[in-house]
Amino acid sequence: MWLREPGEGQKLAALLPLDDHFQLRVLSLIRFQRRLAGRASGPPPKAWLLTRRHRRRLIMMVRALDGHLAEASYREIAHALYGAEAVARYAWKTSSIRGQTIRLVQDAVRMMRGGYRSLLRGG
Repeated sequence: MWLREPGEGQKLAALLPLDDHFQLRVLSLIRFQRRLAGRASGPPPKAWLLTRRHRRRLIMMVRALDGHLAEASYREIAHALYGAEAVARYAWKTSSIRGQTIRLVQDAVRMMRGGYRSLLRGG
């Protein structure tokens, strides 16, 4: 946002596209208007709230991405995320941990390349 000459009492306008995210945009704009008026913004829209499970997965994705960017193998990343004992429990090629690790890395790379915006939309 950019105000050329901000002044007290100045009337502002907002332009919102009528798209699938219109309701979320309106709620965000209401929060913004409250802050401009010097009031608390209020609770965030429900779409912005992360469940404990989603937050845990995002943390795992960041850790997996760190390993991937450091050129660690999927097995090395799995060791760091789940521990050596969990990785050794089953044959690596058919292990569910292998599949989970690969998905975490793929999803993390997707988020790094712009997918993180979906968090702002609640998606």
